[in-house]
Amino acid sequence: MTGRHEATGRHEAADRHEAADRHGAGREAGGDHEGAGHEAGGDHDAGTVPAAGDDARGDWTRRIARRSDEQPAAGGIPDLPPPVGLTAVAGVGHVRLSWSPVPDAVGYLVHRAPLRDGRPAGPFAPVDHQGGDVLAVPDTWYVDTTGEPGRPYAYAVAAVPEVTVTGALGDPVVAAALPAADGPPPTVDVRVDAAAPGTPLHRPWQPMIGSERLSQLLCADTSGGREIGAELLAALRRVRAEVGVEAVRAHAILHDDLGVYREVDGRPVHDFTRVDRVYDLLLSAGLRPVVEIGFMPRDLARDPERTVFAYRGVISPPKDWDRWAELVRALVAHLLDRYGEAVLGWDFEVWNEANLEVFWAGTREEWMRLYEVTARAVKDVDPRIAVGGPSSAAAGWVDALLEHAARTGAPVDFVSTHTYGSPPLDLRPTLRRLGFPHARLLWTEWGVTPTHFHPVNDGASAATFLLGGMRSAAGRVDALSYWVVSDHFEELGRPPRLLHGGFGLITVGGIAKPRYHALRMLARIGDTELTVRSCGDGADGLVQAWASRHADGGLAVLVWVSTLDQSKRDGDPALARRVRLGVTGGPGGGVTVTRLDREHGDVTTLAGRLGVGDWPTDGQWDALRAADALPAEPVEPDVAGGVATVELLVPQPGVVLVEFTPPEPTG
Repeated sequence: MTGRHEATGRHEAADRHEAADRHGAGREAGGDHEGAGHEAGGDHDAGTVPAAGDDARGDWTRRIARRSDEQPAAGGIPDLPPPVGLTAVAGVGHVRLSWSPVPDAVGYLVHRAPLRDGRPAGPFAPVDHQGGDVLAVPDTWYVDTTGEPGRPYAYAVAAVPEVTVTGALGDPVVAAALPAADGPPPTVDVRVDAAAPGTPLHRPWQPMIGSERLSQLLCADTSGGREIGAELLAALRRVRAEVGVEAVRAHAILHDDLGVYREVDGRPVHDFTRVDRVYDLLLSAGLRPVVEIGFMPRDLARDPERTVFAYRGVISPPKDWDRWAELVRALVAHLLDRYGEAVLGWDFEVWNEANLEVFWAGTREEWMRLYEVTARAVKDVDPRIAVGGPSSAAAGWVDALLEHAARTGAPVDFVSTHTYGSPPLDLRPTLRRLGFPHARLLWTEWGVTPTHFHPVNDGASAATFLLGGMRSAAGRVDALSYWVVSDHFEELGRPPRLLHGGFGLITVGGIAKPRYHALRMLARIGDTELTVRSCGDGADGLVQAWASRHADGGLAVLVWVSTLDQSKRDGDPALARRVRLGVTGGPGGGVTVTRLDREHGDVTTLAGRLGVGDWPTDGQWDALRAADALPAEPVEPDVAGGVATVELLVPQPGVVLVEFTPPEPTG
């Protein structure tokens, strides 16, 4: 195969040039939450994180880009041809590329080269939208807003059969984004037939969401003057009530702060009392746990000094494999005894991101042994319980685990992995190729960036990223779990200020960030998906739409303007669009519009206007509550020829939810 290199962009800042040299157009897969070059401090009031937190951050920065094992899977990876039919359509501020699908591809990597005299003037390199992780995309289109408007570039696309391998580039095309002109922005027409039959609408955001380790539900310390455990539980209750989320995935259920394992006079002692307390709280919120089996209890670890995070999760293999299996069996049996057959609906996931050195101190072969021993121990208790993995960073080790399972018979009920900064890859071809076509696909971590303390986490562009990813994943994954629900999160230290670029959807203090608002908007769409037809500058790329119908005949249409390009996270006026939404066969009642952009529902904008410092004053907390709600405003559509039309100016980043309600019954 020509052009074999990685389809990722996950790397530590200090390793960028080295990784590019090693992998050509790809970049080293690196780690879960890239921390290099970003503040990782913490304000610690009543309950301080130990000074070791600073050491944990330094350790994270040094090791996050190192893999546990860079060897490819043993089996044959398909040698895929490049996509054909590449076309480029120039629009104001962007170029939209599209191509034909390649069978067995899990994604596609878009490349670009500068031009001189109409010909490529240098090597093709992946278009870097600054997501910090996998740059390959699963869909057969891509919007590039990273180029200089008016300057032509050559574009070419390669198919990706596995995340560490990229195929040959196809024939290039040439295009240039159009410069913005004076006057109103371009118009995109969006049409929806409300009376069309439609199809069931899939909701990949509902099955699961991420959280800080659940022992923090018991924490009475404060962060920013707010009690950690109480606010974390409140955030979980809220996402259950308002979004309909069903389960929570968190690290470290076997961490020593829950006291599950110790050795007394050389003999194992199991104690699940504190596990019961946190799971009872979770279940009281109407949520079930995804049981991520890790980290290693200190007394059971071969090397207990190998740890990760400020709370020092032990990442070592066990010193005694039989005792590890006994612990897993005891935990699962205890949960089944305490919670009954409801546990048969829980997912048990083996470890977290062992393909990164920062999370696993053993070899890949040792982790495969850990997976097999753990999975068999779960099934020993009840074979109906679902178990899976590899719970890997950047879609790594999926092929390796499935090859191992096919060879050994180790059970795999679901495949889990993670990615950031792009929509999740389409791993269905991998499951079919390796003989696991019926395994569920769970993306148990996903988000706009893998980087702790990154400003993109707080603003409106992350909301449009979330919508685009969920739309892409719908119908091809079983869960797309956003990481994480609350800014009460302390892997590298507690939050140093209100708006610190935390991963949470909800701030310390309980205020919704734009990403949470996006999930609430998704929760308001109907159960029947309707076809959308769009045309105009930016249609079906820069401008995306998701239309739905409720059982009562009401309609909900989401429209957003978005780019993966994080250099545009604060907005680009050239990417704003006038959207003309036309609905035929509508319900004939009222119409409302709910907006989400930098002027509506963005806590960062409001905090800036209020002059909020590290933490709000009492009066500022009250004022910030205005960003916690998204009011729906009534509008009067223009009705002519059986079409109800609503015209909207949508900035980038920006979202509108247009809802058509049935008329009130008479009599």
